[in-house]
Amino acid sequence: MFTCTSADEASEPAFGCICHSPAFARLNALVTQKFSRRSFLAGAGAMAVAGALAFWPKEARAGIPDAPAKPIAFTNIKLFDGKSGKLLDGQRVVVDGNKIKAVEPAAEPVAESVEVIDCGGRTLMPGLIDAHWHSMMAAIGFNDLLTADVGYINLVAADQAEKTLMRGFTAIRDLAGPSFGLKRAIDTGLTPGPRIFPSGAMISQTSGHGDYRMPYEVPAAMDAPLSRGEAINGGMIADGPDQVMKRVREQLMLGASQIKLAAGGGVASNYDPIDVTQYTEAEFRAAVDCAENWGTYVTVHAYTSRAIQTAIRGGVRCIDHGQLMNEQTAKIMADKDIWLSSQPFLDDEDANPQPEGSINRAKQIEVSNGTDTAYGFAKQYKLKTAWGTDILFDPASTKKHGKQLSKMVRWYSPDEVLKTATSTNAELLAMSGPRNPYPGKLGVIETGAYADILLIDGDPIADIKLIADPDKNLKVIMKDGRIYKNTLG
Repeated sequence: MFTCTSADEASEPAFGCICHSPAFARLNALVTQKFSRRSFLAGAGAMAVAGALAFWPKEARAGIPDAPAKPIAFTNIKLFDGKSGKLLDGQRVVVDGNKIKAVEPAAEPVAESVEVIDCGGRTLMPGLIDAHWHSMMAAIGFNDLLTADVGYINLVAADQAEKTLMRGFTAIRDLAGPSFGLKRAIDTGLTPGPRIFPSGAMISQTSGHGDYRMPYEVPAAMDAPLSRGEAINGGMIADGPDQVMKRVREQLMLGASQIKLAAGGGVASNYDPIDVTQYTEAEFRAAVDCAENWGTYVTVHAYTSRAIQTAIRGGVRCIDHGQLMNEQTAKIMADKDIWLSSQPFLDDEDANPQPEGSINRAKQIEVSNGTDTAYGFAKQYKLKTAWGTDILFDPASTKKHGKQLSKMVRWYSPDEVLKTATSTNAELLAMSGPRNPYPGKLGVIETGAYADILLIDGDPIADIKLIADPDKNLKVIMKDGRIYKNTLG
């Protein structure tokens, strides 16, 4: 696609040519492979960012720390291992490379080759996991998402990815949005951020939760071009099993670790009442068959019992939201071992903003009124329950990431909340099987697990609100064995 003189023939400009850099070679191969009318816009934004990064000296880039030169031992700690209901004393955690090498008695001597970090009696715990995050849509307004230059959207998302990591969230399950490029940039060290388990575009029926076309675009011609939401791979419209299969396979091709469909009405979408059921069993089954062929699973956006039960009959293995389920539905989920990935939606100052008096606001109130009941059923029937935030289109709300987790003590004990946001959420991430982009242990402090570690100034089981103020209370943030923050002095 792009050509240049050979590396031997090229004269070197004063600032250094990027044409023969590994980053440019990867970019050139990607554009050559994927060049099309639809991908050009996204590719142009990626080229601008990659080009700019190539001219920046490494030390000027946004906070990618070097890997430690030798193993690190965290000593003088209280340990929350992600599984126990209490803090453990008398332990030491040794990290070598990007994995935890040992959790060992603190009384044993430390090898001379190991760097020691004295934690001063603070709490060491696994990095937090958000099982319902929107990397590309949390920190940008809705109008900007539908109208702004794609390069700008990616830069906003990269900025927010770094902030997400610095709030202590070392992994997220991305449940709608074009996060594949951001994930690659994080994984290759271009920008800091959490591990991303991407779904790609949420797949929606016409008039469903993922249909953000304008009314003047309907009726659409059979050969109508992709809508803006589809063109940026935010949401894909598919009707009938054949179209659903096509769109699912596209997301798998792009690198989806799991697939998301919209099974019912939503709060943020404008055309679907909250009570409507979307997609048929046959359409769900088409998506599930495609996902299972790739060794992974389908999750669905669904609030109501009918939407949930239809999706389960179609083979879906995870329900996201579920605030309006009834007891019969909870029993079915328990019997069939279906995951519930829910959020503490309450009608308070932290709710995703909706205009007062709008239909969206009325839907929001209806959903929030069901939250207590849904968590009650989850506890009563011992549902496998993950936690997430689902923050959308509101930069201010992203700063309350940890606060949303601390709210879970309304229904669970603090140790249960912390286990949910670490080892339990990690179990859900692992359901992607061979599509898991990080095939190792997450959410726990144990030998062989990824070294995604937080050091908290205090006891989060005694005071879980410590999580809500990461700037003050997170003294060390380590992801993949690299220390992104250390304010121990």
